[in-house]
Amino acid sequence: MSGTTTAAAALRRRAAGAGANRWVVLVVLCVSLLLVAVDATVLHVAVPAVTEDLRPGAIELLWIVDIYPLVCASLLILFGTLGDRVGRRRVLLLGYGLFGLASGLAALAHDPQVLILARALLGVGGAMIMPATLSILRQVFPDRRERALAIGIWSAVAAVGAAVGPLLGGFLLEHFWWGSVFLVNIPLMLVSLPVGRLLLPESKGDPKGPWDVIGALLAAAGLFGVVLGVKRLGGGEPVASLFTLVPLVLGAAMLILFVRRQRRRTYPLVDLKMFARPAFSTSVGCIVLAMLALVGLELIAAQYLQLVLGLSPLETGLRLLPLTFAAMASGLAGARMLRRFGPRRMVCAGFCLTALAVVVLTAMGGEDNPGLLLVGFVLLGFGLETTLFGAYESMLSEAPQEQAGGAAAIGETSYQLGAGIGIALLGSVMNAAYAPGLSAVSGVPDSASTAASHSLGEAYEVAGQLGGSAGAALQHAARNAFVHGLHVTLLVSAGLLLLGAAMALRLPRTMQCEADAESVELPKPREVAETRVSA
Repeated sequence: MSGTTTAAAALRRRAAGAGANRWVVLVVLCVSLLLVAVDATVLHVAVPAVTEDLRPGAIELLWIVDIYPLVCASLLILFGTLGDRVGRRRVLLLGYGLFGLASGLAALAHDPQVLILARALLGVGGAMIMPATLSILRQVFPDRRERALAIGIWSAVAAVGAAVGPLLGGFLLEHFWWGSVFLVNIPLMLVSLPVGRLLLPESKGDPKGPWDVIGALLAAAGLFGVVLGVKRLGGGEPVASLFTLVPLVLGAAMLILFVRRQRRRTYPLVDLKMFARPAFSTSVGCIVLAMLALVGLELIAAQYLQLVLGLSPLETGLRLLPLTFAAMASGLAGARMLRRFGPRRMVCAGFCLTALAVVVLTAMGGEDNPGLLLVGFVLLGFGLETTLFGAYESMLSEAPQEQAGGAAAIGETSYQLGAGIGIALLGSVMNAAYAPGLSAVSGVPDSASTAASHSLGEAYEVAGQLGGSAGAALQHAARNAFVHGLHVTLLVSAGLLLLGAAMALRLPRTMQCEADAESVELPKPREVAETRVSA
């Protein structure tokens, strides 16, 4: 890099970070992300306690668990683009406040309906926070080398949050009542609000034309329907079910109307021309494929560890910790790898490494093999984070700065959709491979075999009711069928990952820092001085 370019980059950094050290800003943004990531998983271990206390029905319990990610995923584009319009820091701080209030409401909920409402409000707050963290990060780190390091730290924190949620929830439930899993958010939000107001810089895109309210609502309603339908498929509901098919069809129709509307508008809510850039569209596709291939495996792996190997929930969480630590290491090393190898080789290698990990895990059987699981989970965590890091960084760097909120929302929405589709797809593959193994178990009635074919947990219940040699035979057959289904699912996942590796070949070969630097309009020295004085 020439001396002129280096000086220009330093000038941009001073302008973007005026009023606060940009690394302090990164810490504030990571705390925001940590709260949202933890809250997405912390309730899972508290479900039995919530069920015992509030006595929700089956449908109410389903909504208690699913309403948070459902609302959050559907509103990401709405609040991401709103932040570009009215100010990203403003939306983030409003999200802090709403998240804190909803946490208090959830902790004190006295019936299922109140808890569902509180979880929905938490989803709204999460949708306000998540795109804002990435778009503000895009602003305060205009130099791509530093931004790559910041995104690596940001993604490592996301990996920590997803793993810490169940462990934190389990610890709190051992000492307090279930509402404590929500109360922990409030002190952090009380600190984050004034600190964020003091330290975070305000930024917004170029406000040309009116904000497309109708387009925002179409996107929200369409995503809500699609994600709801996909979640029902992932829960084992048939495609022909009215409550699955109607949300999918209506959601898809609204998203088509949203795309057509954006193409016609002079000032669209989301500039779909970004998808014409190969690096942007490929990065989004890589995020979807990575999550599609792997999120379903996490659920299946948890069932394998608990139901096949007989580990407790805490032991299961500890077995999965190497995956999290490997993901953290990859995130922290990601900036250096990106500079050395470039986006194309980095994302492609991440997909291939993850596929190798999945193939290694096909050696899992009915007996515990801690060494094999350790190697497989470490490779899985490192490869997955390498893939997602390279894809997120390329996507965010390709987007214009004025569209940073919309681009971040598209990335997060792709993540959520990929995860939902992955659970539905791999769950269907697993069920198709598992069920035939229970069709003709000696001494077991057909009705019992049919009930046992729904899941391994149900098979154990049916086996316990049968008892004797028939129950033992059914339990043995169910374990073997589950392991076989797991192997088939792993191989399908490996194929999807190799497809992602082929897709990644469309990414740029090198990390184009010089081009990125020149594309940003530099502030005048006088403007920089005025910004620093006003801060």
